[in-house]
Amino acid sequence: MTNAWLIKNAELINENKRFTADVRVRDGKIAKIAQGLEKERDEEVIDATGLWLLPGMIDDQVHFREPGLTQKADIFHESRACAAGGITSYMEMPNTKPPALDRDTLEAKYTRAAETSAVNYAFYMGASNDHLEHIRKLDPKAAPGVKVFMGASTGNMLVDNPETLDGIFRDTPVPIITHCEDTPMIDANHEKAREKYGEDIPAWEHPHIRSREACIKSTRLAISLAKKHNTRLHVLHISTADELALFEPGPIEGKRITAETCVHFLHFGGKADYDEKGFFIKCNPAIKDEADREAITKALAEGRLDVLATDHAPHLLEEKQQKYDKAPSGLPLVQFALQAALERVTEGKLTLQRVVETVCHNPAKLFNVKDRGFLREGYAADLVLIDPKKSHTVTQQEVLSKCGWTPFEGTTFSHSIASTFVNGQRVWDGKKLDDSVRGQRLAFDR
Repeated sequence: MTNAWLIKNAELINENKRFTADVRVRDGKIAKIAQGLEKERDEEVIDATGLWLLPGMIDDQVHFREPGLTQKADIFHESRACAAGGITSYMEMPNTKPPALDRDTLEAKYTRAAETSAVNYAFYMGASNDHLEHIRKLDPKAAPGVKVFMGASTGNMLVDNPETLDGIFRDTPVPIITHCEDTPMIDANHEKAREKYGEDIPAWEHPHIRSREACIKSTRLAISLAKKHNTRLHVLHISTADELALFEPGPIEGKRITAETCVHFLHFGGKADYDEKGFFIKCNPAIKDEADREAITKALAEGRLDVLATDHAPHLLEEKQQKYDKAPSGLPLVQFALQAALERVTEGKLTLQRVVETVCHNPAKLFNVKDRGFLREGYAADLVLIDPKKSHTVTQQEVLSKCGWTPFEGTTFSHSIASTFVNGQRVWDGKKLDDSVRGQRLAFDR
């Protein structure tokens, strides 16, 4: 396996700059960034003329379903989909079976990922109404953060006890990340929809059931608790224009409260998409309308939103083809997320530098990820080469996620993923995967 590379004549996009240079990769690290580097004896040379070189994407929100739900997805398949999509590191959610609510369950997930993950990995600790002591004892280096579901969730993970919530925000040793939706409001909306439609609730009702008001109320609660205790809070998957005013624009440095949105909120929006895609784009929080999509994209551009992620959450095709009440929420997204984000560059709505900032630099800063997320000498060689002139039309046959489908089927993207490197090893060459590559456990510099 080659672990010595010389990438020649690439256009590097890094730390708000674009410049042409060569990159030498040795022993899993970026050894040198300069112009005019000469090939050394054992190096494999890649002529990257006309290609963009980015740090690998760090996806701060995925659901890989292992353990307990592996008929839908697993670390083996989803990490390979990441590699094909230019995602070199992921942070996976705790709502598996059993949920990751204690140290032993959390470490078991790390052990499994070391055996099967093609890219780098980390796992969040979960929260529930009766697991506060485990959060208090959490080693800050053991997890990127604590995930708090302040809305409906899988299993025993809805935290709705006010005293427990207050305790989590007061005592957590790591950042809190939240799913913010108000369950009583959702339940009331759902009952109204059942009264109106019976079993045949249409897909377009989903954003009315999982309403913007439910998002706003819960997000306000999370922010109020964070301000009360000066907690480091990161609010996930912002889906409404209404929530944006709750967050400050500008650089991520110095912020105690940050926010993320997801690629599907930049790509889909409005009744026409629900009419075309149906429950294939049913997710929580719900995709809202076109005006929300445009406002979210603008907020990402101006720094009011700090991170762009996926919330990759696969379900079986036959599950998604059921009626509303049985069709589960969640989309498989990692394989085509970076390409979807780059479409906003083609449209002129985001700069290439800002995309790199929100999918690479800011996740690394937010979670104190050690030596990743940037093109810097001495940093891990997690790299992605993008061909900006080679379009790519998505087919179902190429889907690597275990569920075997994608909401992007038939979409033509303007860019292609030419290569993905994980710790200096090329795991994806634009056509096929190297199944021998294994990622590493993310380290947190805390």
